[in-house]
Amino acid sequence: MTVATSLIPGLDEIVRRGDLRKRSDVARAIADLFFADSAKLRPDLVDLFDNLLIDLVPHAELAARIDLAERFSKIGNAPRHLVGQLARENEIQVAAPVLRRSPVLDEAALLEIARFKGQGHLLAMTERPVLSANLTDVLVERGDRDVVRRAAGNAGAKFSAGGYSELIKRASKDGVLTLKIGQRDDLSGDQLKDLLGGTLDVIRRRLTEVVKPARQMEIRRAMTEIEEASLPPGPRRDYADAQRTVLNLHREGHLGESALLGFAKAHKYEEAIAALSAMSGVKLSVLDRLIAGDRYDPILILGRVKNLGWPTVRALILLWYGPQRMPADADIEAARVNFTKLMPTTAERVVNFWRTRQTI
Repeated sequence: MTVATSLIPGLDEIVRRGDLRKRSDVARAIADLFFADSAKLRPDLVDLFDNLLIDLVPHAELAARIDLAERFSKIGNAPRHLVGQLARENEIQVAAPVLRRSPVLDEAALLEIARFKGQGHLLAMTERPVLSANLTDVLVERGDRDVVRRAAGNAGAKFSAGGYSELIKRASKDGVLTLKIGQRDDLSGDQLKDLLGGTLDVIRRRLTEVVKPARQMEIRRAMTEIEEASLPPGPRRDYADAQRTVLNLHREGHLGESALLGFAKAHKYEEAIAALSAMSGVKLSVLDRLIAGDRYDPILILGRVKNLGWPTVRALILLWYGPQRMPADADIEAARVNFTKLMPTTAERVVNFWRTRQTI
């Protein structure tokens, strides 16, 4: 029996032997006294109510506990021990209101609950207006998909470097989480690059659609750096003479598919790539590094965008292989099938991305 219960005759008996309805009625009556003038109560009177209610409320009916938790969650000077008790209840309907918003719960209590309670408690916690980095570390470590998504979408949440790293790791398998992280104002450039590096292209495009204009530029810049890092070092060749040749053809009005096919058949690599660059609008240094890679896919993509015929595309592929290598007929046929199936809109989207690299 607490000191407080001894001050009210018969209260200890109700606490020990009273039925649920009687306990609930008494708890509500005492709580109503508190709510009637809570803003003016001195700390010692708040403590008195705390001592009274902490013995009654745990034994009250569920509906009464839910109602009291909801009402106490909105009070800035609510009885501290009672609120902590409500927050630790296994019944999530009771715990959730105070976990979501009670200003009385301190960091230590929240951390303890986050470490040992279930996903419902963690999910309710993610709705608090402010979440410290220490708390989000636990939420990200222990939380399920819904908890982590909700925490990432909370603008008042802070994340440590380690917390962000774990968030980004989990986002590689969760497109919704990627979108939420990508919209956070505190996401650094390096973290954005890490996020995009493990994300599917369709999620990247969706992220670009939902973020602010400033973040759109950051995404394009990050994607450029990711793409650049994946390319072989370059430029590898001297294109000065080839560019002069192509420029003269352009001035004379003779730069087109016929000239491109002629360069490819004559094994004039620099002239062919310079011509393809001029015709497609993709910067030569970018195109050189793309085509110098271990796949000839850029040739198929540019061929589709410029509506080149298969003979020209085939000649460019053979040029890509070089005079010392001869592809098998089956490989050439596979390239032709891929070229035929390539949608012009898909090819155009890829080439537009390459073009943006030279404007960032």
